[in-house]
Amino acid sequence: MTDAKLNQFAAVDPALGYLYQVRSALLWTLKRLKSEPDFLVGIETLDDVAFESVGGDPRELLQTKHHRNAAASLTDASTDLWKTLRIWFEETASGEVPSTASLCLVTTGEASDGSAASYLRGSNRDVQAALTRLDATAQSSSSAANKPAYAVYLEASPAQRAALLARVTVLDVAPTVNDLDGELRREVFWAVDKEHHAAFLDRLEGWWLRRVLDQLSSTNGDRIGSVEVEAQMSDLREGFKQESLPIDDDLLEFNLDEATRAAHENSNFVHQLDLIKAGKRRVAAAIRDYYRAFEQRSRWLRDELVVGLDLRRYEKRLIEEWDLVFEGMRDELGDGPTDRAKEEAARSVLKWAERASVLIRPSVTEPFVCRGSLHMLADELRVGWHPEFRYRLAHLLAGEEGAA
Repeated sequence: MTDAKLNQFAAVDPALGYLYQVRSALLWTLKRLKSEPDFLVGIETLDDVAFESVGGDPRELLQTKHHRNAAASLTDASTDLWKTLRIWFEETASGEVPSTASLCLVTTGEASDGSAASYLRGSNRDVQAALTRLDATAQSSSSAANKPAYAVYLEASPAQRAALLARVTVLDVAPTVNDLDGELRREVFWAVDKEHHAAFLDRLEGWWLRRVLDQLSSTNGDRIGSVEVEAQMSDLREGFKQESLPIDDDLLEFNLDEATRAAHENSNFVHQLDLIKAGKRRVAAAIRDYYRAFEQRSRWLRDELVVGLDLRRYEKRLIEEWDLVFEGMRDELGDGPTDRAKEEAARSVLKWAERASVLIRPSVTEPFVCRGSLHMLADELRVGWHPEFRYRLAHLLAGEEGAA
């Protein structure tokens, strides 16, 4: 195997491990919500995942170990096991972790029957048998990698070892990072209709990842509150009701960048705005709303939350509302208006479009959906602002047809 190939695999495993840690944290948070309504979650604080009381007292620590080879064995001399025990013995000795906190090792590996780890599973536990096997391993094993952990373990008294192991639970044969999909869907089973599970979970995980990044970047050790998770799930559930649709946070927070602006500067809807001498900031807002609406509608279609017929009906309503305003503007202009008068009248139609509230569904009230959809129609020259927009911009459509 080449060095490049070895480096690739060396990088993949840690990356999968971090992703596993983050996804596992969400899974165990959802599980915990069923029995404990108020708690805090910390990623990479006291442990891989730490559950604390609202007051900040550690209640449960999770160490997550991911192996692409799901059948990896958790032996008495397993490095995964001993690294974890070393952390817990040191944190308990220092007082960072209270003696009342539960300790869980979540691993995709398997503890063979009769091993120390197998005696520390949630059922059929035998802490004394585990203690006997770990004592023997720490005293006889020649593993250089485990040597520091053996030393820490043996420094503790037999009573301290027994007390800590009584708090340890080994959860082996855990689902791999890819298999977590099924586990997570089971946890959100009742949140939305079955056909929306994937779309609901995509949005929940997207929010969770952003929230974890905020927590990791925080300088004050900001934890994630269970109330935040419940509030996010409640918001998402509302978006998946029949009279609603989910609005994605990343689109709400989207700010126009130069790449997006440049990508649309020659679009028909921008030419429509140039035709009526709209200001730069109005053009920028139009590009932003066009992007948001186009992306959000694409996601709805992809997640099968709407179908093409829904969007066609919505566009028909938009065109009907626009037509009333547009024809009213043309009537007010009368015969022989000046170019300046036409531009001023056209800007009044644009002003209507910027404030219009034609809803695709009763509870979808986010303004960019309507504004951006109108700009999408303007891009196809199905609506416009200038009273002569079709005539003046006909060459754009002719050019597109020739290119096609």
